[in-house]
Amino acid sequence: MGKQSPNHEEIASVAAKRLLRNDTMPPLKAAFYIMLHTRSLEKTSLQNSWLTIGVFDGVHRGHREIIQKIVREAHAANAPAVVLTFDPHPASVLTGREIQCLTTPDERADLLGALGVDVVITQRFTRELSTATAHQYMSTLKQRLGLSRLLIGYDFALGKGREGNATRLTEIGSELGYTVEVVPAVSDESGVISSTEIRKLITTGNVREAATLLGYPYSLGGIIIRGAGRGKKINFPTANIDYPKQKSTPTNGIYACWAHLGNEIFMAATNIGLNPTFTPERQTPSLEAYLLDFDRDIYGETLKLDFIARLRDEIRYTTVDALVNQIHDDVNQTRALLSALR
Repeated sequence: MGKQSPNHEEIASVAAKRLLRNDTMPPLKAAFYIMLHTRSLEKTSLQNSWLTIGVFDGVHRGHREIIQKIVREAHAANAPAVVLTFDPHPASVLTGREIQCLTTPDERADLLGALGVDVVITQRFTRELSTATAHQYMSTLKQRLGLSRLLIGYDFALGKGREGNATRLTEIGSELGYTVEVVPAVSDESGVISSTEIRKLITTGNVREAATLLGYPYSLGGIIIRGAGRGKKINFPTANIDYPKQKSTPTNGIYACWAHLGNEIFMAATNIGLNPTFTPERQTPSLEAYLLDFDRDIYGETLKLDFIARLRDEIRYTTVDALVNQIHDDVNQTRALLSALR
């Protein structure tokens, strides 16, 4: 989770100001600092911030181009590197269409912190916020963050009617006292890398290609809860995970995953689906992982699954024996596939 404390807004303010004082800290280097994650722009007070703004869902390879640039250049200038992001996704608020994201706000903040970002601000996005003009919003950012430099993506815009494009933000910057730089899009052979495209890959089960665009395997995790115990009865006990339903979920099927339990990593044959052999009436997909070479009671612990490859569709079997035989095959495929990656 993103690191917070009961008074994280005040801590963020004090810490960021200290970053600018050469007599209290050495020159900025990401490895020296703990990322601070706040949910309140209004209670944040920074100076001389270098800022980038966006949802940054997934913090994918395209996002990392702008994040690494702002971290590198802000730290060279002895300034805090700040990312302002939003929750819920602005498009879901403006269209009324639920968008299942690639990352929760805390996951997103952790990924940004790992890249050296000093302060992550997750601002609640509302219809009221969407009506603010670009000048009104940038004035607030200048006041709260001491904004000195703004880095934006090639297609970025903010404010009512998306009036705040690069040209308009540069005009406002000349008035308020900050500069603007536009960072080009990152592309690969499939085109511009985007969170929207990665979500499509996830929801169609193409977790391999999604990992290529993300730069890391897509993951789901949560607390291990008690299930019906059917897996144990057929000698394949599974960890049932209470995963966040607001995240993109791979399409139903069987997957080879790496399972992270604390500091331990295990191979896992994972099922996402409705368990049609036993519960064809189920509506919400369950997430169950069979950890290879593992035999412990881990109810209540947190398990994270990295999705490496999709093995097959979820199938309804007419007999339990047929299901057991297929699970043996799934486990063997998982072991062979993941062993080859070690």
